[in-house]
Amino acid sequence: MPRPNKCQCKHCQKAVAGQENEIHAEMNWLLSQLNTAQRRWYAGIESNRLGKDGDRKVARITGLGEITIRKGREEVVDYSAGRLDKSHRRRPGRRTIKERYPDIELVLEGLLADDIAGDPMSSQQWTRRSSRQLSRELEEKGYRVNYHSICGILKRMGFSMRVNAKKRASTLHAPSRDAQFQYIAAQKKAFLAANLPVISVDTKKKELIGNFKVNGRSWCKEPIEVSDYSYPSMASSIAVPYGIYDLAANNGYVYVGNLVDTPEFAATAIRRWWAEIGSRVYSGKSEVLILADGGGSNGTRSRAWKKQVQTQLGDGLGLSVTVCHYPPRCSKYNPIERRLFAQISANWAGKPLLTLEVMLAFIRGTKTETGLSVEACLLEGPYKKGERVSEREMAQLTVQPHAICPAWNYTITPRANVG
Repeated sequence: MPRPNKCQCKHCQKAVAGQENEIHAEMNWLLSQLNTAQRRWYAGIESNRLGKDGDRKVARITGLGEITIRKGREEVVDYSAGRLDKSHRRRPGRRTIKERYPDIELVLEGLLADDIAGDPMSSQQWTRRSSRQLSRELEEKGYRVNYHSICGILKRMGFSMRVNAKKRASTLHAPSRDAQFQYIAAQKKAFLAANLPVISVDTKKKELIGNFKVNGRSWCKEPIEVSDYSYPSMASSIAVPYGIYDLAANNGYVYVGNLVDTPEFAATAIRRWWAEIGSRVYSGKSEVLILADGGGSNGTRSRAWKKQVQTQLGDGLGLSVTVCHYPPRCSKYNPIERRLFAQISANWAGKPLLTLEVMLAFIRGTKTETGLSVEACLLEGPYKKGERVSEREMAQLTVQPHAICPAWNYTITPRANVG
């Protein structure tokens, strides 16, 4: 470093500034040729040479942190005094986590497969597990990764921290909820291993058919003009999309009804899917696993839902139907939400659903890089609301609760004396 020129004339100060800039450029070039430890030591030597405020001055020149420079300066002093312990030196060229564990993202995806929730109206995803929990589970599999590093990996995978009360699972059913998630994962694994159908079902948000505003943006030269108001009375019809997502095949099927969402409509959609698709894809199979939410037309407390499953799927098709419901306030962990509904919403974002045919075209045109394909058709019919099922009718159903969380898990088998 040059000595400061005491002359304050303009020409002398300009000459000194030019000389300093050249030296600073040379210093930074030299730093770029060194490894991490060597950069720290060189910065420490320059800081010693500058004396008072040396750390701050070198930090301004090189961009290194003052803590790093101070550490390098202390190590240089210790070396000169013979006190430097070589065993505590940082090893240059330390391998990154990606270099040590090339498959770390795939392993994380496997751990999160059953614990990812998604917004059906957007591409947002989140997980109920913390980075510390993931770190412990990875260590059990032989991957030593600090939870801070896991946060960085999750960000690269598209996750981020969200602060939204509606997406935080309630603690009301915490013990049963965790047991249910584990049980659902075990049921999925068992059915898929046996090549039995596993379908995730739910009703998407009702849509007004007409020239109404649809959330989202789309590429166009001029904004699409839509109605000022979106009242149901102004719509030509109200579409009720009921979705069925086949986990093994990565295929979606949407049956669009009108006005009401009832257990009869839900069971009819599943029965039609089996008659048109399921019986062909899973030829010779007589068991099916249904993953459903805890409310709506296929809710846990709905007697009409159990009756419709019994009559339409069990007795009508001869299927043994196992139903696993997601716990209350955990519906967004249902795979259909992020794997099907979110993709459909993204496909028609910013585009008015002028007619039912336009809506069906948008649904059928939904595709993803992972190979998702979607089919859609109308399922119109008079579905009455408020179906009541008496105690006597319930006693005649073959509903067999499971040992774990019996209110959320049960199997309905065909009745022998009903055709």
